[in-house]
Amino acid sequence: MTAHLERFAELVTREQFSLAEACLLIAQDEYPALDVAACIAKLDAMAATVRGRLAEDAFPEQKVAALNFHLFNELRFSGNTDAYYDPRNSYLNEVLERRTGIPITLSIVYLEVGRRIGLRLQGVSFPGHFLVKLRLKKGELVLDPFTGGEPRSESDLRSRLEQALAPQRPREADLDRYLAPATPRDIVARVLRNLKGIYTKDGKLEQALAVMQRLLLVLPESAEELRDRGLIYAQLECFRPAVADLQSYLRRSPEAADASDIHAKVVELRDAASRLQ
Repeated sequence: MTAHLERFAELVTREQFSLAEACLLIAQDEYPALDVAACIAKLDAMAATVRGRLAEDAFPEQKVAALNFHLFNELRFSGNTDAYYDPRNSYLNEVLERRTGIPITLSIVYLEVGRRIGLRLQGVSFPGHFLVKLRLKKGELVLDPFTGGEPRSESDLRSRLEQALAPQRPREADLDRYLAPATPRDIVARVLRNLKGIYTKDGKLEQALAVMQRLLLVLPESAEELRDRGLIYAQLECFRPAVADLQSYLRRSPEAADASDIHAKVVELRDAASRLQ
């Protein structure tokens, strides 16, 4: 295990940790020379600019307005609608450099800068579109960093939820469940799953494997991630680690719907491995 991976593994075992550092450590797979401290300093500088414009007794709503103005009007952070599935949108260093990204990475910038100016923001793993929320004395403010920090109304959120979960229509009471705060581990896992999907779809299996190694550090109990890593190992003709992962998957999920298919795959891979001896 590399020093970068060791640091990542140590970080994500904590209940609370720096999202920025975790995401920058992820980026070191693609950018080995990345200066994590320099990227964090950029977040510090953004926060310092906003904080310098606020009164000591500024209300949360005033802080949100100042944060939105600096990030989206002055620095011109924006959602990348032209190349949404570009993997650079999922790497925090690239998002800070290019000032464009996808909902979750723009939300991470928003959360990190907001935290530095005293906003108790929380990430929200909303289906299909990551959001940020802020608890106020009179309810909650749900914000969308992908569209300039715009507030989202309850009717808009319900409409988005219905579209995301179609054809099953959610009950009225379901919205609160989907607005539950995401933990740092939830957020990092979602970033990694985005990258996993992009690299797998593009056939970039070595990059996908590196992402899966990190995913299993974040979610060590996930049988599905173990299975998926085993299948990637198989495609890369790494037969023994593929067999080990798939056998572990079957032990963890003996009643899984795909158990018979995975068992057949294990037999096939064992035969392939034996021919290499």
